[in-house]
Amino acid sequence: MTEGRVLSGIEFARAGDDGSRPLLLDLYLPGPEGGAAPRPAVVHFHGGGWRMGERSSLGPVLDGFGNSAFQTFTDAGFVVASADYRLSQEAHFPAQLHDAKAAVRWLRNHAADYNVDPERIYAWGDSAGGHLASLVGLTTNADGVNAGDAVAAVAAWYPPTDLGRMAEQSLPGAVARANDPGSREELLVGAVLADEPAKASAASPISYASRSAPPFLLVHGTADRFVPPAQSTSLAAALEAAGTDVELLLIEDADHMWVLPDHSPAAAEKAMDATVGFFLRQAHVP
Repeated sequence: MTEGRVLSGIEFARAGDDGSRPLLLDLYLPGPEGGAAPRPAVVHFHGGGWRMGERSSLGPVLDGFGNSAFQTFTDAGFVVASADYRLSQEAHFPAQLHDAKAAVRWLRNHAADYNVDPERIYAWGDSAGGHLASLVGLTTNADGVNAGDAVAAVAAWYPPTDLGRMAEQSLPGAVARANDPGSREELLVGAVLADEPAKASAASPISYASRSAPPFLLVHGTADRFVPPAQSTSLAAALEAAGTDVELLLIEDADHMWVLPDHSPAAAEKAMDATVGFFLRQAHVP
């Protein structure tokens, strides 16, 4: 375990119609190493159905296991930026994606200040945050503007990837479905998904799968009652068909937030080990 630093509440952008809404991130830095080469970095986006959650948390279940995911990354030599984004009661999609991209741009623009390698910036998120991390990776230059928001790889835990098909892919015992009235997904796009297929498609990472996508790691539990595991398998198939480097890890019997029938942290630990290992390989760190 290394002795690192946490810089909390750094303003990385301002949002809203009048530009008065500050967006904040927390920066987790590895312990000091004199003369160390620039480090790889991970930008993290939290879950919470786009309507709740906070940048310091990976959800109550994972937080309850007592292991700091961010410290795991800094121990491995990464800088971590965990960023806020506007929630769905404040703004509809694509505001959340704009905010996520702004966090990546900020880190790249300030790379020299924090000894970050601007060519080794990655995106990671869980649930709604995994959706945003996936979109960040897949929509670089999609709006015709290259503003420094590209990431070199993406890891997404149980991400919604195809909003239009989420309801039909739900497991029999699903707790929530995307076509429920007032679902998280409908609140995100500000419309009933079935009535606005174009909005559902625009907010779906699978719509942007292409050969230009960065390497992906998708991790999902086979018993996820909130986001169907087929959301990850479908995106993995689309990325593979496009010729993209993609890894898919399905964790047997794991529900959302890596809840297992025995309530052990085994699934969370497996997901974390796979994610850190994936980024270490992408960063070419032995």
